Amino acid sequence: MFRTLKYRPNYPHKGFATLEEARQWSGEFVHWYNEIHLHSGLKFVTPVQCHTGSHIEVLKKREKVYQEAKERHPERWASNTRNWTPHDQVALNPMRVEGKIMYVDKRLNY
Repeated sequence: MFRTLKYRPNYPHKGFATLEEARQWSGEFVHWYNEIHLHSGLKFVTPVQCHTGSHIEVLKKREKVYQEAKERHPERWASNTRNWTPHDQVALNPMRVEGKIMYVDKRLNY
């Protein structure tokens, strides 16, 4: 997230004039990052789509489009299309316990 933040075209490389300006910019960035930015690690959907479950339908439609494109133009495809299977769990920084990845479910408060 921080690398993405620093490479935004409107990132204020000279700093913020006021605390309020910093809060305003940060709020806009967080909104963009979570609700607009398509994350490659999430198969090009947003974190909000993952957390609400709407990514499942998006990825089903995307898989269908890719399959239809492959059927129309098989010469453009060396092998299978991209894997559009939705992730079961999503976390920015999952906890690691004894080599296993643990996901925290905010809805269950643990």
